[in-house]
Amino acid sequence: MKPEIKSEKTTEDYLEAMLVLKHKNGYIRSIDVAVYLGVTKPSVTYTTKRLKEKGYIVMDKDNYITITESGMQIAERTLNRHKTLSAFFISIGVDEETAKEDACKIEHDISAETFNALCRYIDKNKSVQ
Repeated sequence: MKPEIKSEKTTEDYLEAMLVLKHKNGYIRSIDVAVYLGVTKPSVTYTTKRLKEKGYIVMDKDNYITITESGMQIAERTLNRHKTLSAFFISIGVDEETAKEDACKIEHDISAETFNALCRYIDKNKSVQ
């Protein structure tokens, strides 16, 4: 995997996790991100530093994380893809755990064109049922 691709996936994973934690807890802390993603605290420290450098997050004096507008665009897009793909896979008979795992893999690589076509397909078939 090319370094920039791995970096992009990591960025999306972290921002998505942060958004989920924000919805769940009302706040975002590094330790919660580590637990949620199953990574070490030093990994979170390294990645949050990179996310701050890119302007995707800010941290206050108590080390609570806030996602910036540009970070939120990535987080929301990634979470939407994850939820949509998971729901689609479950609807075609994939068990929930596998569906979520596969959605996490695909959400980073699927093109906008294919994802949009999938959304149109889902919408079209909802109205038929």
